[in-house]
Amino acid sequence: GGMLATTWVQIIKAVMLLSGTTFMAFMVLRHFGFSTEAMFASAVAVHAKGQAIMAPGALLSNPVDAISLGLGMMFGTAGLPHILMRFFTVSDAKEARKSVFYATGFIGYFYLLLIVIGFGAIVMVGTEPSYRDASGAIIGGGNMVAVHLAQAVGGNLFLGFISAVAFATILAVVAGLALSGASAVSHDLYACVVRKGQASEQQEMRVSRLATLGIGLFAVLLGLLFESQNIAFLSGLVLAVAASVNFPVLLLSMFWKGLTTRGAVGGSLAGLVSAIVLVVLGPAVWVNVLHNERALFPYSNPALFSMSLAFLAAWAFSVTDGSERAREERGRYLAQFIRSMTGIGAAGASKH
Repeated sequence: GGMLATTWVQIIKAVMLLSGTTFMAFMVLRHFGFSTEAMFASAVAVHAKGQAIMAPGALLSNPVDAISLGLGMMFGTAGLPHILMRFFTVSDAKEARKSVFYATGFIGYFYLLLIVIGFGAIVMVGTEPSYRDASGAIIGGGNMVAVHLAQAVGGNLFLGFISAVAFATILAVVAGLALSGASAVSHDLYACVVRKGQASEQQEMRVSRLATLGIGLFAVLLGLLFESQNIAFLSGLVLAVAASVNFPVLLLSMFWKGLTTRGAVGGSLAGLVSAIVLVVLGPAVWVNVLHNERALFPYSNPALFSMSLAFLAAWAFSVTDGSERAREERGRYLAQFIRSMTGIGAAGASKH
């Protein structure tokens, strides 16, 4: 079903996810008499780290990693391809801004619920022996804590619902990424770059199907390699890559008149290569996956360094580009800026 089907999958997933987490948070608060003070006190009392769980910095031990993760979380979301493609599903700029407003509100609401769910899980799952194996570890690993909490607050019926929501979430994200990735390969790369605009729709569709298959196989391979990694930590690495590859070019193309095609390509490649290399050389892959004794890059989150390098490369390649094409691109910036800010002169959708 293409974009329409993907959109409906994501709408249904979002409704299910928000409904399920709202009910879960409500049941957790109900367990503590709707007292957040009692919930926090109980979590501190039963957790091995005690009062330390109330302090910031438990996930990251040094300020550089914390700042780098924060930058990736903020700017990486703006560079995720399956998020960016949602802007192509609205009718005009006004609807796009309205969509962002509502989406940001729902995301913020969901993150607030996670505070309640997290502390509730410490008490209701962490102290329950039935959710632990013979060695004392959580059954299924840390990524299963929220699923176990669903059973604790709502029994097997709610456990089944949350499991379905988890599957729908995976399906929605995979569908969005596969669609955006296949579209980029078949239309932007194959049709526009390789075939110079001479490819037929049938050829584009064939390349799109092959690209979808290739992306899927590559994703499965990466999933097997990172099977034991914490989901929340992995999402930070993904956002770091998005913040380094897409966000710098998007920002500069909208607000800097000096950006050229060479600068955009150079900045994207610099961000992509540096982010991937630093992730591989960092503790997440070099130590946890490849089982080396010590990481060659000391920080787990590369966004601070790779994103800075992407901005620098985009600027350097642009200012040193003295070609005729670069001069024409700089001259077209004002018209593009007015069109992007007001919608005046915006073209219709392309057929692809």
